Order: sequence, then structure tokens, then C-alpha cells
Amino acid sequence: MKDTSADSLVIGSTGLIGRWLVPELTRQGRRVALLSRNAQARAQEYRDWVAALGGEPRQLVFLEGDLDAPRLGLRTSDEASLAGVRDVFHLGARFAWHLPPALAQRTNVEGTRAVVELASRLTSPRRLVLVGGYRIGPRLDASGTVIPASELRHSRSGAYEASKILAHQVALETAARLGVPITSVHPASVVGDSRTGATVQRLGLGDTLQRIHTGDMPVLLGTPETFVPVVAVDTVARFLAGVVELPETQGQEYTLLDPATPPLHELLRWAAKRSGRSAPRIALPVSWVRWLPERLLGTATETLDFLDTARYPVESTLAVARRMGLELPAVSTVLERWFDFLRDTGFSPDVARAQAAASQTRAARDGDVV
Repeated sequence: MKDTSADSLVIGSTGLIGRWLVPELTRQGRRVALLSRNAQARAQEYRDWVAALGGEPRQLVFLEGDLDAPRLGLRTSDEASLAGVRDVFHLGARFAWHLPPALAQRTNVEGTRAVVELASRLTSPRRLVLVGGYRIGPRLDASGTVIPASELRHSRSGAYEASKILAHQVALETAARLGVPITSVHPASVVGDSRTGATVQRLGLGDTLQRIHTGDMPVLLGTPETFVPVVAVDTVARFLAGVVELPETQGQEYTLLDPATPPLHELLRWAAKRSGRSAPRIALPVSWVRWLPERLLGTATETLDFLDTARYPVESTLAVARRMGLELPAVSTVLERWFDFLRDTGFSPDVARAQAAASQTRAARDGDVV
């Protein structure tokens, strides 16, 4: 009989972070169950991907599931095969600008509640790792004092971000009620692999770099202090895989970003120079353009919520990373490789996905994948 048992469950395995986390887990000898829609139809492509990143595709178990469905759409037999799972990694979410609030609530909030409830039904869960976003976690005020996430106000959040904030709160409350051990990790803007620059998406900051590259950005939005922090996708994968091995991380929240990320305007001027273009000379505060029609703005109004000057506490995160033996790669190198990869693939996610696998295959062959 085919072995369908697993010791790890990843929800959101086909997203950017999931595509790096799953190979990382299998390289550590973990047997990983993947919960996704049309799982069997995607199985061979995903096995090939994991192999290209130096992972072990024979360590994968594919399960049909859906964050929108009751009990995640799992059959009784599927839940039985998950009984031995110790660690659950919840990366799944529905993302889009102008996302209908009811749809965001159903997938991101109620889906997250269902994930916590599933974790509570496991025989001996060690950890549920909840992946949020850097704007969900705590922040620093002007004096450097930490402001807990519970005291933050998100008055302008669009439906996507509002649902992620609520999902995080629901997860913590449900986990406390059901006795599920949980750790929250809030990555910054996730960019390409630190070794190859490879990525499978350009959402967010990548879209902005594309506009810089093509000369379609007439002005810089924000102020010289506007800060959109980044972190390499392989760094996120290694942190997530390692955090479950440290008992002291249970119940903790970690914001994962590189504090050496340059301010946004500096980053965009650098990208323009790398593309042989002149950077926009005019900068406009977000408050001046918030009410412009999106056809004039050139982007979804919701993206403006991410353009602020906030800074984030990272000392505890970096300390945990060091205990794992994980050091942040130089952010300048990460950005250079990522931008060059995006540019070389024409900022096309489909092309990028194929070339990302090829790039990682070469890195694995050359001994760069650890």
C-alpha cells in the first residue's frame, strides 16, 4: 500500500514562499503533505519543481483541499493520513486588489480558522506556523519603543489586508481556545532567491520595478523616509523550517525583514540607473494622490497603504535566525540578483517560473543549495 503519511503539512504550497519552503523541508528529511485545489493535476509539475530546487519529490503527499470549503474540503480518510503531522505551515490566502470583502472573509479568515481547527485534531501537534505579513506585526514608534500589534490601527486597509489582519487575530484566539501551539512569522516583501534572484511572481514591489524599468513611472510616491522592507524567499523558507525546531519560539511573533533595505526612493533610483533610465525627479506625498482615479495613478489605490515610514522590531527575529545558523545575505546582492532576474525574464511570471526552476537546478548542481 502506498505510504500517505506525513510529518508536515503545508497549506499554500504553490505560492512563492511555499515553492521554496517545501523543497527546504524535504531536504531536511521531512515528509510533506501539500493541501491544494487540483492537487493531483499539479502533482508532476510540482515534483519537478521540488527536484529542481534540490528537494526530494518522493517525500511529497498530495491532498485535495480548499480554504473555501468546510473543514478545508478534506475527506475523512485524508484527515486520518494527517494524524502523524507535527508541524502545520499555513501560507495560504486569497490575494487581489479590489477583493470583495465577503470573499476575503470566507477564504482568509474562515479558511484560517479551519486550519487552526484542523491542527487541533492532530494526534500530537508540535507547532502551527502562521504566516502573515510585516504590516500585521508590531512596529516601532519614533523613540524606538515597540508598539504591540494589538494597539495598531489600520484605518485604510483594503479588503485583502483587512482580512489578513482579522485572520491573524482569529487564529491566535482559536489556537488559545483549542490549545494549539502557534508561532507567527510576518515576512516583509518577499523577493527572489538570494543565490540566483529567481522568483515566480512580481506582485507589489516587483510591479513597481517594472514600471521603473519601462519608464512608465512619472513620479515617486511617498517621502524620502518611505520604507518597503524586503527579504529573500530562501531566507524565509529556512526561517520557517527552522523555527519549529526551537521550543522557545512557541507563542512568539517574528517580523522577518532585512533592516538594511534602502528607503523606497533610493531603491527606485538605483533600479532606474541599473536599467539605464533617469529616475523620476518629482516626489509626491501619498496623501496628495490618494484620491486620484486609478487610471491616472497607474496602480490600485490599495497599494498606497503600503507606502509609509514605519519601522519594525527585528532584534528577536535575527537572534532566532542566528540560533538556526541563518545569517541574512547582503541585501544589495539580493536586490541586484532579483532585479536582474525580473528584467531578464521580461517581468513575466510564466517565463519566470520556468527559468526559476532552471536557475535553481544549476545552483543545486553547483552545490549552492543548502
